[in-house]
Amino acid sequence: MCSRTIEKEVNHKMEGNHYPPKISLAAARVNAGYLQEVAAVKLHVTPETLRSWEKGNTVPGYDKFMEICKLYQYPADFIFCGKRSL
Repeated sequence: MCSRTIEKEVNHKMEGNHYPPKISLAAARVNAGYLQEVAAVKLHVTPETLRSWEKGNTVPGYDKFMEICKLYQYPADFIFCGKRSL
């Protein structure tokens, strides 16, 4: 992460603004109100592909991930893909 980004984040926090919580791909879909099958159609992928991304077995490419963020209306920095370590 570059120093400008860190500085911007620190200033943002100091202004009292809050970041959205970091959530899973599946949670972002549910919060956006999409069933898995509907989201898959809108993203031009199979439900199996979307399911694989949500389970963390595979991850979408950058362009597809940005399309997902736009569809779900959630910032890319706050959606995690893949398996999350505990």
